[in-house]
Amino acid sequence: MFDDPKGPIEHYSWGKFIISGEEHSENDDSRKGKGKDIMMIGEKVKRWKERKGHVLDTSMVESVLGKNIRILVIGNGAYGALTVPDEVIRYLHENGIEKVIIEKTPEASRKYNEIYRAGKKVALLAHGTC
Repeated sequence: MFDDPKGPIEHYSWGKFIISGEEHSENDDSRKGKGKDIMMIGEKVKRWKERKGHVLDTSMVESVLGKNIRILVIGNGAYGALTVPDEVIRYLHENGIEKVIIEKTPEASRKYNEIYRAGKKVALLAHGTC
């Protein structure tokens, strides 16, 4: 679990984010906001619909490319179940992402807030469960 009232990610718990006062969650067949898997650039939240399964491939990270992002934070799930292969990291570096940070989603949320508030060009891809 993660809480930071300064935001933009104010709360994370299993399958649920509160970002700038809005809930993004999913359970069974009910989704609020953008759902349990999110992409963020600045304070803008989108559904990370490309994530399928628990091993990332390059097609799942393309949505952050070409957006003048220098740092990508990947939240690999509450328990770290989402695997990020070395070839995906290489692909990101080859396409302009200077630094890739991979953490369990609570810590990734904290890192994203910290980097964002420091004024750096950062994106977040976060898996909300597992």
